[in-house]
Amino acid sequence: MSQVLALSEHQSPLTSDISDSHLAWLCEQIISNRFLPVPPEEDVFVGDGDYRAIGAEFLGHFVRMAGLKTTEDVLDIGCGIGRIAVPLTQFLNPKQAIYRGMDPVRGGIDWCKRAITPAYPNFRFECSDIKNELYNPEGEISGRGMRLPFQDGTFDFTAMISVATHLPPDEIETYCSEVFRVLRPGGRLFLTAFVIREDDDPSNPDRDARLKGFEKAEGQPCWHLRGENPMAAVGFDDAFLEDALTGAGFDIHTKSFGTWRGETAAHYQDFLIAQKPRRTA
Repeated sequence: MSQVLALSEHQSPLTSDISDSHLAWLCEQIISNRFLPVPPEEDVFVGDGDYRAIGAEFLGHFVRMAGLKTTEDVLDIGCGIGRIAVPLTQFLNPKQAIYRGMDPVRGGIDWCKRAITPAYPNFRFECSDIKNELYNPEGEISGRGMRLPFQDGTFDFTAMISVATHLPPDEIETYCSEVFRVLRPGGRLFLTAFVIREDDDPSNPDRDARLKGFEKAEGQPCWHLRGENPMAAVGFDDAFLEDALTGAGFDIHTKSFGTWRGETAAHYQDFLIAQKPRRTA
């Protein structure tokens, strides 16, 4: 079982409009449906494992942990080459929900436009030329100056899957503020990260061997891998992400630690689910 924290007493559970049994059936169909679009393996530039299986896994997390509904409008920041979008084509109501994906890597966006949008016109994708030292070092838009190209209150749900793991701390604060702006009251942000706790043991034999080299950045609330591009994998001090989210106006609904550090859980990276209050003071 995952460790789920910070569910305050005044918050109600996040529930979806489909049953768990139907969701389980749908995820199995997504994994086995050979007619769904899948990019060539050599073109998949992000993420490990089976493309459809990982996408279906996240659909399950969105519904079970964050209450995603079939009629909700979704923004997928860092959509890559459509790994989250493809399973959502089978879940979102095409007449009542929109999906918008954005990413700085043009090749992934071009594939999504060719392979997904023609069959699912409520799914659209946009390449955003945001500078990132790992994925788009020549980008024209600074991360701190980034502004999401959507009006206030456009979406019900925003996913940032493996995005915070490649951003510096000052850009995290910008993204939190912008996501808060484009969500409707009651909307949720589902964010994955590497959270560094004081009692984490880097020598844990079950810890992902690729992440045993985290070193604290001097004077910063973040951690980078020794000898790697600083944006190859970024970890954050335990309280930093919560402070960034609450500073933007969010309530923290769920914090769930993943298996990457060598502990038993239902998912790999750490999850934070933040909700925009339904009423603001």
